[in-house]
Amino acid sequence: MAIHSGKEALMCKVFPSSLRLVVMRWFDALGEGLIRSFEELTRAFGARFIKCSGVSKPVDSLLSIMMREGETLKTYSNRYWEMYNEIDGDFEDEVVRTFKVGLPTKHELRKLLTMKPAFSMCQLMDRIDKYKRVKEDQIQGKSKAKMFSEKRDP
Repeated sequence: MAIHSGKEALMCKVFPSSLRLVVMRWFDALGEGLIRSFEELTRAFGARFIKCSGVSKPVDSLLSIMMREGETLKTYSNRYWEMYNEIDGDFEDEVVRTFKVGLPTKHELRKLLTMKPAFSMCQLMDRIDKYKRVKEDQIQGKSKAKMFSEKRDP
């Protein structure tokens, strides 16, 4: 990201620290060179996160979001956070609980969140990220084991 003035550079350093984790993921995923000024960053942020309807959704609209059959955890959590961003007010407790309720009853993450509940959005997002990393490591471990067994068995 090329910055043209000291003020814009300062704003771009301060800007990410004030964002929620969902928005931080968006910010971190911005391609290098796509945003050339703070004005462009502001427009991109507004296009992605500011809703022009002026009507916020009620917190119980999160109850309608369930993980669909065959849906990945990443897709489910993205849909959930998009809906969460459309809700005004401080409903962190409800948001944390309803995320778990939207998971299938036999989903491992739901079981983990039942045994060790998250009490804040930050904890919930950390647990989701840890769960995804463990699953990715397991998949990579299986593929490595398969490669090694194929090499040994001609």
